Amino acid sequence: MEREVIEKSLYEVIDPELAINIVDLGLVYDIQIFESNDVLIVMTLTTPGCPMHDSIVNGVKNRLQKIDEMGEVTVELVWEPVWNPSHMSLEAKKQLFG
Repeated sequence: MEREVIEKSLYEVIDPELAINIVDLGLVYDIQIFESNDVLIVMTLTTPGCPMHDSIVNGVKNRLQKIDEMGEVTVELVWEPVWNPSHMSLEAKKQLFG
């Protein structure tokens, strides 16, 4: 399992509220790949009470499980460090703030 394939796939997971992918939003903190091809995605959301919680987490799992030879996908939500707009890519900031 190649990290680049996983990262590229995560660009296709869009935060439905902001219409920006979760990588450019800076929501993905870590990707761990195990010998079994199981993958752990450590990520956060823009707020702990994000109404799109299930949609985003399921979006990550559904997109990654389409990768050939993918094992189990686990998404661990963390709240430290707290997300803020400084985590966003320049492209995401342009999309959101103009």
